[in-house]
Amino acid sequence: MGTILVVGTVAIDSIETPFGKEDEVLGGSATHFAAAASFLAPVRLVGIVGEDFPLDDLKFLKARKVDLSGLKVGRGKSFRWAGRYSYDMNRRDTLRTELGVIENYSPEIPAEWKNPDHLFLGNIDPKFQMKVLEEAGRPKKIYIDTMNLWIETQRKWVEEVLAKAHLVVINEEEARQLTKETSLVKAAKQIGSWGPVAIVIKRGEYGALLFYKGEIFSAPGLPLEEVKDPTGAGDTFAGGLVGYLAMSDQFDFEHLKKGVIIGSAMASFNVEDFGPNRLKDLEIGEIQGRIAEFQKLGSFGKIEI
Repeated sequence: MGTILVVGTVAIDSIETPFGKEDEVLGGSATHFAAAASFLAPVRLVGIVGEDFPLDDLKFLKARKVDLSGLKVGRGKSFRWAGRYSYDMNRRDTLRTELGVIENYSPEIPAEWKNPDHLFLGNIDPKFQMKVLEEAGRPKKIYIDTMNLWIETQRKWVEEVLAKAHLVVINEEEARQLTKETSLVKAAKQIGSWGPVAIVIKRGEYGALLFYKGEIFSAPGLPLEEVKDPTGAGDTFAGGLVGYLAMSDQFDFEHLKKGVIIGSAMASFNVEDFGPNRLKDLEIGEIQGRIAEFQKLGSFGKIEI
């Protein structure tokens, strides 16, 4: 089993959906990723929060053996984001972004954490992602996430980071924006030509697509009776995916497919409550049951015509 190093944001969110509203809830890419990945493999987290951050909110990660010694408390306020989701949850409007301590933050990797087995870079500024890659030594596997803002404003840096990755996790809107291709198959081929061996395109409630060396796998979206908050679902998905790859210590099509399903299962729990609240009391038996539900969705017998 390999250890995962995650570099990303730890934030405070305020979220409005058609089904509720929560102010000052725990958020951030590294938070959601670690909450999911820690069920499967050891996690080390690098990030920064402000002096106003309620550190007790991270106790559940410590209880799950996430190493938070790389989390720095900087002078100033924590990163805050506020957003409102549409009725179908597929569109969101950013109401407020306060960068706080992350505005000038440059991640630093502790010396004993260099040369990690698995390195996941959350959707922070791609210039900082590149700095982490330069400092991290020789990670065995590199996983990258990005977002539409960086694609729009720092495309050159995004492409340079992607060229270093073994696997990129991206949503369908970002994949089309990045490649100027409407076809996700063509988009994945183009992204793969830049360096990544595996490309996972997230499609929200419609599932995810995995592209690996000419092979394609389509994971279904799990129909849920109740969805409260999709914030952080993509990072939770990545946590389940990378967590499984670290646990199995394998990186091939069969293990990637299983990782996508586990990531999808984790994300399906995440959306059932605000922030990572649902993941705090989640148990392994529930995860196994949810994976079984995914297996049923894609299972069918022999077809004769």
